[in-house]
Amino acid sequence: MAEITASMVKDLREKTGVGMMDCKTALAATKGNMDAAVDWLRAKGLAKAAKKSTRVAAEGLVGLAIEGNAGALVEVNSETDFVARNAKFQSMVAEIARLALKARGDTELLKTMHFPGSRHAVAEYVAEMIASIGENMTVRRTAALSVVQGVVGNYMHNIAKIGENQSLRRAAVLEVSEGAIVSYVHNQVAPGLGKIGVLVALESDGKRDELQQFGRMLAMHIAATNPVALDLAGVPPETLARERAILEEKNSGKPANVLEKIIASGLKSYAKENCLLEQAYVHDSTRTVTQAIADAQAKAGAPIKLVNYVRMQLGEGLDKKGDDFAAEVERLSH
Repeated sequence: MAEITASMVKDLREKTGVGMMDCKTALAATKGNMDAAVDWLRAKGLAKAAKKSTRVAAEGLVGLAIEGNAGALVEVNSETDFVARNAKFQSMVAEIARLALKARGDTELLKTMHFPGSRHAVAEYVAEMIASIGENMTVRRTAALSVVQGVVGNYMHNIAKIGENQSLRRAAVLEVSEGAIVSYVHNQVAPGLGKIGVLVALESDGKRDELQQFGRMLAMHIAATNPVALDLAGVPPETLARERAILEEKNSGKPANVLEKIIASGLKSYAKENCLLEQAYVHDSTRTVTQAIADAQAKAGAPIKLVNYVRMQLGEGLDKKGDDFAAEVERLSH
């Protein structure tokens, strides 16, 4: 019997979009013959999912789940908004969001977790849904925030691109010593399901109700403004380098000392537009977010530290193919 390697399983999965366990079974049944394994999967009724796996899935839902002092976000894509309104699809996204809490933002773990009420892992259950509903779907990414006594950490996992779909792309886990995780869902179609999801981690031993109220207002601000980072120190180095290069190009020929002052001023302006703590607060544009936090501290009766946030918007970074009906009619006429 031919040895079935992890590389072979990976290649078959990338070719068909079918789950890893089914790919391994297909290769074993066909003695490692790749083409025969594809036919085997087709014969088992998984071809429908495989055939659709290369189609762009840029619609869908962002799901949010909170349990105690932990919260998770997950993006599950579909090809059309029509499917996003399907009750079965919505139920699946809500369940995956709850599983993401247990996965603590580890997307590789999430896709292997057992999907409740089925005999499959999450990835295989999604493949079944593709066959059932009739269009491509992907569990694209997940993120989690949690509040744990005495522990502070921020962990990021870079997940490789899977096949032609950027599935389960990123994960984040943030833990603060004491406080609250607060959420907001924009364009909500059902509890915890919408187009934009935001989680905010506030570290404080102040009044719980005040933390929740302010956290929700802040989450709404984040949904509206989509900040690049908490502050200038958190902006990716390549982004800062690009901003500096633009300022240098616009002010070329100026003395070095003058140029540095211009760059410093320009980056300060960039921070006011793009860094959360420096932004004008959308609920009161006369104050910055930092000032709004100070106001909230007075109401909460204790210092509040905005540790971090996660914002997830449906379809970020995906190329959505527009329908060119004229071109389609022209193609069909020949």
